[in-house]
Amino acid sequence: MQKLLRICIFFCTFAAIMTRLSVNINKVATLRNARGGNLPNVEQFAVDCERFGAEGITVHPRPDERHIRRADVLAIKSLITTEFNIEGNPEPAFIDLVLSVCPHQVTLVPDAREQLTSNHGWDTRAHLAKLSAIIQRFKQQGIRVSVFVDPDPIMVAYAVKAGADRVELYTGPYAEVYEHNPAEAIAMYRGAAEKAHELGIGLNAGHDLNLKNLSAFVQAFPWVDEVSIGQALIADALYLGIEETIKQYKYALSNSN
Repeated sequence: MQKLLRICIFFCTFAAIMTRLSVNINKVATLRNARGGNLPNVEQFAVDCERFGAEGITVHPRPDERHIRRADVLAIKSLITTEFNIEGNPEPAFIDLVLSVCPHQVTLVPDAREQLTSNHGWDTRAHLAKLSAIIQRFKQQGIRVSVFVDPDPIMVAYAVKAGADRVELYTGPYAEVYEHNPAEAIAMYRGAAEKAHELGIGLNAGHDLNLKNLSAFVQAFPWVDEVSIGQALIADALYLGIEETIKQYKYALSNSN
């Protein structure tokens, strides 16, 4: 009986610290939109990612709807049973969409309308008042709020002051440096990751994470709650298939704990 109890405690502890995988499905919508119609089916893809083991689905609707559309966001919410994360710049239309859907998490990203992809985090100190007001609105509806930041301990600290539940570290620079100097890439993020841990705010990570660099990041910072991965994961799925790809990303996460 005691042996069984120890095993149960081990697996419960492992499950508690395991970094969760959220699949960003924007690129699937991009492919659909290139030809019109509904191929591939974005809603079904979200459901299948969940069925194959993803613990969350991420979407990043933009004002021009060049990939995920408002209708996709509304439909996906009713179909998936795991975590739903909506990313975007908190302009009025985005705020209204999030409040109408009430996802598990909203990630605030300072994207300009013409921006191709996210390439920097918030200056949480300069935008403290703005972020505080927006975060309060979402939290009043029971929505967990994550703020996209660069790997700067000061930006993490001011995200805490703004009332955020989590920060998401922008890992584009990490992926770029990791290619030629993994140790330096980790060192660049240590201060911010440890500041988040010290202040008790949740920690997410995303952008350009892939099967080559993912394990090292989570091994260095095992308190990472969630990674959001789209571009690399969808590209890998072209060769491996989405089921095998999700399996390999989850293995990369489990192999780092």
